[in-house]
Amino acid sequence: MLAFPSTYSIGITSLGYQVIWATLAKREDIDVRRLFTDQGDIPHRTCDLFGLSLSWELDGPVLLDLLEQQRIPLWSHQRGENNPIVFGGGPVLTANPEPLAPFFDVVLLGDGEELLPAFIDTLQQVKQLPRTDRLRALAKVPGVYVPRFYEPIYDADDSLLTVKPVESDLPHSIAKQTWRGNTLTHSTVITPDAAWPNIHMVEVVRSCPELCRFCLASYLTLPFRSPSLDDGLIPAIEKGLTATKRLGLLGASVTQHPQFGELLQWLDKDRFNDIRLSVSSVRAATVNSELTRILNRRGSKSLTIAIESGSERIRAMINKKLAQEEIFAAAKYAFEGGLSGLKLYGMVGLPTEEDSDIDDTSNLLLNLKKTTPGLRLTLGVSTFVPKAHTPFQWHGINRKAEKRLKQLAKQLKPKGIEVRPESFGWSTIQALLSRSDRRLAPVIASVRGSHNKLGSWKKAYKAAREGDLSTTTEQARPLPRPPAWEEVVHESWEPSRTLPWTHLEGPLNQKQLIQHHHQALNEHVGVPAGEE
Repeated sequence: MLAFPSTYSIGITSLGYQVIWATLAKREDIDVRRLFTDQGDIPHRTCDLFGLSLSWELDGPVLLDLLEQQRIPLWSHQRGENNPIVFGGGPVLTANPEPLAPFFDVVLLGDGEELLPAFIDTLQQVKQLPRTDRLRALAKVPGVYVPRFYEPIYDADDSLLTVKPVESDLPHSIAKQTWRGNTLTHSTVITPDAAWPNIHMVEVVRSCPELCRFCLASYLTLPFRSPSLDDGLIPAIEKGLTATKRLGLLGASVTQHPQFGELLQWLDKDRFNDIRLSVSSVRAATVNSELTRILNRRGSKSLTIAIESGSERIRAMINKKLAQEEIFAAAKYAFEGGLSGLKLYGMVGLPTEEDSDIDDTSNLLLNLKKTTPGLRLTLGVSTFVPKAHTPFQWHGINRKAEKRLKQLAKQLKPKGIEVRPESFGWSTIQALLSRSDRRLAPVIASVRGSHNKLGSWKKAYKAAREGDLSTTTEQARPLPRPPAWEEVVHESWEPSRTLPWTHLEGPLNQKQLIQHHHQALNEHVGVPAGEE
């Protein structure tokens, strides 16, 4: 059974979920069924595998609700021979699976194109063995992480020292797997019931070459990859357009595909006049008159760019290679190309940020409105949340971020600029999930059924700190109490600190990430590393 931690409408829109389901469904040795939070089959006695893909930290706790629905024991160590093997993957689990590790039997780290078949093939080879032996065989497959075979070690002060294998023949670290083939992914399901109805999605690029210091989508998915136009993208697009008239081009940096200009010219042909085209967020510096003209001709109403901040100092610090004039040029091209709206993504709470940087963002938006008065401006703004395997993984959430979200809304809304702030409170829960180790698992179990309430998280965490939650989660081994909330969510950590995900290898090693961290804070700001 392949589950998604949301409704059918949301889940079936996920390109990652579609591709995993299709990969499994094509195998003759597997009968795969789908499960969503609002629909799904009744529990199956013959279910051998239960899978879940996670793209967002806040979706993680939904796993426990789904397991209960299917009458599967929540904790891995409680499952027996008649229970399915519970596995998971996706960017959240690849980055830091530890808070959810005690609930998973297996975690798949990285791209699924080769990893998923290797996982299934190995499992089929050992399916007659006892459960523990099956898991032991899986633990030796590259990119397959079996948490029960890796033990966190804490010192007398309950600080994490290391996470090490419990058996000598297991690898000391597990490396994320990277797909390097010429093809990426595209929709396998097109339905009017999706959140984006009747759209054929095509992955144009994977990763991003810009390496903004906070960005998981860039650092975790390196290297930057792009399929060829003739052998990869065009066949994928042509296949989808036999079933629908809506096309979506996806990727962290779509317009940086080396043949994107040629792709635009191809889509500009008259035979595509009845096609509606949409493109995910694009790099502002790549916006030109041809892009906006063709988007308008193909039914798009707006353009989306990520500026992160209106402060040139902040953009330099985070490695956002974006000049002020390029932002104004993108707005100009959007307006002149016939688009009615420009959506901008911003962020507050980045390391070294001051109130004056927020004023810079407001001033940028106000000036954009003056120079392109006919263009509808929307600012989506989030709070910086530290992500594993990025140079800013050592920084906590800025306590002033909530005030700065309100500051932007106060300065811009009266001027006719729409501001869409993300919840500061839920950003703190994201940070809790992204930075914690296995000691958070009892908290997640405690908020089961009420994980959509902020108060439930703080109440459960306080109970864990006071020793009022059971911490016996794995083979009767008790876990220490979790660190203070402030330490996990808000404090900046020293680069020498052992991180919960240290035993999991990302594209760049810790030495390289420390170097990027040092470059960001020292070279651009003049602040000693580790200080804000």
